[in-house]
Amino acid sequence: MFQHVWVQQFPTVHPRTHLVLRVRGRRTEIGVHTLQIRFLDEAGTVLLGGEGTVQFGEPPAGVVDVEAGAVLVFDVPLAQPGRYHFEITLDGTSVTEVPLTASRAEDFRDSPGGA
Repeated sequence: MFQHVWVQQFPTVHPRTHLVLRVRGRRTEIGVHTLQIRFLDEAGTVLLGGEGTVQFGEPPAGVVDVEAGAVLVFDVPLAQPGRYHFEITLDGTSVTEVPLTASRAEDFRDSPGGA
C-alpha cells in the first residue's frame, strides 16, 4: 500500500511493517518450497531476514494454477534516510524486490510544497 515512510529521527525502527505475499505456481509445482525474505539497505547490507516454507496443495480437478499467501510483520530498522528493499527468494531464485524509502518528517516540512 505504501513505499515510503516519514519518521521523526534516525536511527529508528518502523514498527509493525506488513509485507503481504501471494506466491503462485503451476499444478506441477505442488509441494513444499523454501521462501527467504531479506531487508537490505542501499549498500546491500542485510538488516533483517528469515526463511520459511510455503506449501502448494493439490488443487481441484481442472485447476492448473496453485497459490499460497502469507502476511509477514516486521519491525523494520532504518539507520538513515534513503532507499531500502525487501528481497524475496523462492527455492534459491530471486523472484522480486519490494522497494521502501525513508525520510525525516522535518525534511518534508522544509521542502517546497511541504506542510
